Amino acid sequence: PTQRGNHITGHRAIQRSGSPQSAPLSYKVDMRVTAIQYKAIKGDHEASLAGLVALAEQGAQETDLLVLPEMAVTGYAFESVEAARSVAEAPEGPTFEALSKIARRHRCWIVSGFPEDAGEHLYNSAHVIDPHGELVFVYRKTLLYEADLPWASPGDSGWRTFETSAGSFAVGICMDLNDDELICWLAERRPRALAFPTNWIDQEHTPWDYWAWRMIDTGTALVAAI
Repeated sequence: PTQRGNHITGHRAIQRSGSPQSAPLSYKVDMRVTAIQYKAIKGDHEASLAGLVALAEQGAQETDLLVLPEMAVTGYAFESVEAARSVAEAPEGPTFEALSKIARRHRCWIVSGFPEDAGEHLYNSAHVIDPHGELVFVYRKTLLYEADLPWASPGDSGWRTFETSAGSFAVGICMDLNDDELICWLAERRPRALAFPTNWIDQEHTPWDYWAWRMIDTGTALVAAI
């Protein structure tokens, strides 16, 4: 596994994602952000969690916001509800416990994807953990990709933000960026950045240009972990 993305200030990130029609807001406090690229070892939860924790520990140093991939420990795509349920976790399960310690130790925010076991329903979700290691909320992916359909229910958490000393930040997961309602909501709310766990399935093209085009008029930076 490798780490992708160095520390950047939130102000520079906003300038890159903004457009002349949606001038970036001005902030007095920089937000150092780090995104991690990581491929889980499917079928070996213990090794995958250990690998993610090692990278997260490294990435959390001297950062204020750490974004980890969608389904970070389990890997992506399940053929059935039964397959997904075998690795799904409650919001405050083992993955949260491990990441919570890192957030608390390094005083940073962490956003990380996981398959959520909510009893009757399973969701493609993301933890939002504050610098005290507390679970602020769980975001549930709203617009499902075709690979989510065999096992996940559409998210019902709604679009949400978390408030930091450097401003407001939103959360979305991969396919969500195709949702025009999200784009309109971002343009209206103008959070400083969108913390964006993804798990990009190998294709012939990379999504960066498309993501930039989707975000261009929102005035919001994109912090994407693949």
